[in-house]
Amino acid sequence: MRFLFLTLLCFHLSVAAQSYKRLHHKAVLVDTHNDIPTTAISKGLSFDQDLRTKTHSDLQRMKAGGVDAQVFSIWCDGNKQEPYAWANREIDTVMAWTNRNPATMVMAVTPRAIQQAAKQKKLGVLFGLEGGHMIENDLNKLDTFYRRGVRYMTLTWNNSTDWASSAQDESLSAATHRRLGNNDTVRKGLTDFGKQVVKRMNELGMLVDLSHTGEQTFWDAISTTTKPVIVSHSNAYSLCPHRRNLKDEQIKAIQENGGVIHLNFYSGFIDSTFEKRSAAFTLRHKREMDSLLKINPEPYFMQEMLFAKYPGEVTGLRPTLDQLLNHLDYIVQLAGIDHVGLGSDFDGVSSLPQQLDDVTTYPVITKHLRERGYSKKSVRKILGGNFLRILAANTKKG
Repeated sequence: MRFLFLTLLCFHLSVAAQSYKRLHHKAVLVDTHNDIPTTAISKGLSFDQDLRTKTHSDLQRMKAGGVDAQVFSIWCDGNKQEPYAWANREIDTVMAWTNRNPATMVMAVTPRAIQQAAKQKKLGVLFGLEGGHMIENDLNKLDTFYRRGVRYMTLTWNNSTDWASSAQDESLSAATHRRLGNNDTVRKGLTDFGKQVVKRMNELGMLVDLSHTGEQTFWDAISTTTKPVIVSHSNAYSLCPHRRNLKDEQIKAIQENGGVIHLNFYSGFIDSTFEKRSAAFTLRHKREMDSLLKINPEPYFMQEMLFAKYPGEVTGLRPTLDQLLNHLDYIVQLAGIDHVGLGSDFDGVSSLPQQLDDVTTYPVITKHLRERGYSKKSVRKILGGNFLRILAANTKKG
């Protein structure tokens, strides 16, 4: 009898495992934010090489993880000279990867093209511009980016533009701005030109991305846009009170707008204790930290280098996968299943939740969603269906 029970249990577990894997690979999975273009250029790597141990992503691993379409993040910080030219260089790089791998990669900038790419077992390629500074205050450059396959633009990165304030700048105190050499008071929200940018994005069919934006910019954009917005890589403020996450009223506003919030996998946006524990880690290595900041004042660079050097210590800092999925549950409870998706930030972050080591681990999310009681239909919406819906809504005229 005991042998029969164990046999039936093993059979059940095997069927369950096959079921979630089958669901995962049949669904259309769209990741709305991956920074491999910047990482590859900075490290002299190519996405179509085997980059295991070097990055979170490469072409073969992405397909192994069931990713059907990737919105490649096009990024440079606010100090970059000629950001428009740099952004085009990153797009050129991804286009080179795509053109030399026609059997496995294809430009796919519409819902139909993404679905077709999935059927052909090819990775659909489109772009997201992470920071409005890359249009250099020129709507013609925005148009050019759209023609090149950019299908969302984050209105700000951490730096504000002349026409929109970022979450980082809005949250800094006047004293901090003085110390940094900025004006005592920070202009908040969208200027008239900023509202023109949003309106032009609506006309083009380019999604307005509200990750990284300050609260006033968020509300100005929500009141200006006539199309559903995207939040490409952010989480719930109530579970992790970080300026990059969304407060309850913002989540509800996105629901009313018809938009979608895509979860960010960065530990610091998932677990409210991560930054304190991470700060203790860097303090233990202060001499190296100071040296790295002299090389590059961007904290992300310093943290990435230290984390790579001391992987044993870093493992204990990582939140659980359940903590990430708690953010998803929270947003679903507030806004509904039609308003959540996945925007990993792979290759743009230094710490990820346990079990999410790279792009091959995406099926683990589907497994846990099913274990939490999400239906197959709901899982398909989370993995990519909701993104396809708002992409279609933005390209619809009128």
